[in-house]
Amino acid sequence: MRSFRVLSKEEGSVCLSVSWLEVPERRKEGSTVERRIVPLVLSSFHLLTARQPQAGHFQGKMAKSGAKECWGYAAYDRSGLMKPFRFMRRPCRPEDICFQIKFCGICHTDLHQIKDDWKEIPASYPMVPGHEVVGIVCEVGGAVRNFKPGDRIGVGCISNSCGQCDHCRKSMEQYCERKMIWTYNDKDIYIDGSPTYGGYSTLMVIPERYALRIPEGLPLDAAAPLLCAGITVYSPMKHYDMERGGKSFGVIGLGGLGFMAAKFARALGMRITVVSTSPGKEQEARTSLHADNFVVSTDPRQMKAAEKTLDFIIDTVAAEHSMDQYLPLLKTNGKIILVGIPAKPLECSALSLHSARRCVGGSLIGGIRETQEMLDFCARHHIFCKIERIPISYVNEAMVRLAKSDVKYRFVIDVAASTPPEFRPIQ
Repeated sequence: MRSFRVLSKEEGSVCLSVSWLEVPERRKEGSTVERRIVPLVLSSFHLLTARQPQAGHFQGKMAKSGAKECWGYAAYDRSGLMKPFRFMRRPCRPEDICFQIKFCGICHTDLHQIKDDWKEIPASYPMVPGHEVVGIVCEVGGAVRNFKPGDRIGVGCISNSCGQCDHCRKSMEQYCERKMIWTYNDKDIYIDGSPTYGGYSTLMVIPERYALRIPEGLPLDAAAPLLCAGITVYSPMKHYDMERGGKSFGVIGLGGLGFMAAKFARALGMRITVVSTSPGKEQEARTSLHADNFVVSTDPRQMKAAEKTLDFIIDTVAAEHSMDQYLPLLKTNGKIILVGIPAKPLECSALSLHSARRCVGGSLIGGIRETQEMLDFCARHHIFCKIERIPISYVNEAMVRLAKSDVKYRFVIDVAASTPPEFRPIQ
């Protein structure tokens, strides 16, 4: 990454940052990871202090308390516009791991959160998004047993929980009976009540219990989306017993979640039907995902022909839609599981359920043990997401494109390579 910055010494003045990132377009050995070269990104931000930062001034500087200065991008209001942000990460406690963030995936949840779209999860600003975080361990506390400096590490949606309730003891931390702590836009009541900041940043500190080991068989950048998109569909497939070979499986929506669901279904030996509003996605579904069938949901004839053909459906769509359109696709005793989070309630006819003893269920990400299992499964079966790698200064443009579904299939921020040199942690 090459960059230069124009800084003013006066507080409140506008600073300019120009950068461009040179990345390979395709990895060899048959990998499905695709990247785009993003040239010449210009960003501006307001100088936060009257003192001009000097080269090396910010590099892993530690306060007397042991807290670490961190740099990243944050949203400051409901506009969702993100700008550079400096903040402190807590010191490493005995059970903590500190790691340098290398890559962070961009999830559709990030877009909803920075714009305060969900009344159930109100936004707290400034907000540093990012819960698909991977990097390299740089410091461990004295009680840490399973990680050491130099190890590959990941953090997903969960950064803490009570650890004592029945769900936590069963490693279902996402359903913690007291409170699960989100990796960003939350307050960690189990430590000091301070805000949680996500992976659009240079460093992270995490309790060992919530740290994930990234297997060597997974490319680090392409592993990032697995920590949300991957586990979000893997968990219900395991829980609802979809792993039995020979069953027919449908996925509604072919974005990042749908892509991963189809990949898992193929590895589990299921027959795959992709249901989409976009006829243009059929070739991708059949060639890249080896789908057995493709159904255009806006075509009544295709939908009629697909009735009572599926044992399971995972509905990944976050936009408003009617369940009644898709329930007839299920066989008797079929199950449809919702993993998308539409802003408005979904319509569902009771008769559609009663007539064939169909079930509607839901699922929220996955616990830590299950997420590690999913990562290991992906490494064995060479499963990872197609990505477009971008510099951190491109995040606002990426959000605009994400809102238009203009990405195949996930954006991943190259945090380490695109952080300005004066803000990079010491290696």
